[in-house]
Amino acid sequence: MNLKISLDSDIETDEVIEIYKANNWSSAEKPELLISALRNSDSLVTARISGKLVGIGNALSDGYLVVYYPHMLVHPEHQGKGIGRAMIECLQQKYKSFHQQILVADYNAIEFYKSAGFERAGKTEPMWIYSGNDH
Repeated sequence: MNLKISLDSDIETDEVIEIYKANNWSSAEKPELLISALRNSDSLVTARISGKLVGIGNALSDGYLVVYYPHMLVHPEHQGKGIGRAMIECLQQKYKSFHQQILVADYNAIEFYKSAGFERAGKTEPMWIYSGNDH
């Protein structure tokens, strides 16, 4: 497998939407907003196999203390191959000195994130105002 993980924003709308649709994420229904959001993130990590986008994730940060990882997707055909782990490790390397690295894990991803060092945040409970329908 010729896997390349990189921190860059060199993405095309069609390839990104393909991954979001394959994972049934409702943000695929708003392609212009999604691409703008990803490109304007503090960091964007991509995973490519022989040039084909197979994974994408982003980070939002204040630049000093806190980083939040809102999106981390791997195309279902490539899940379970260590691609997600490589992407989260790439982001964690960049933000390793930060006081907080935060994310909200869907039930299918909880064990994955635990294996990457994340844990439940004390007695907190995730809360949101959300206009999607995929969770």
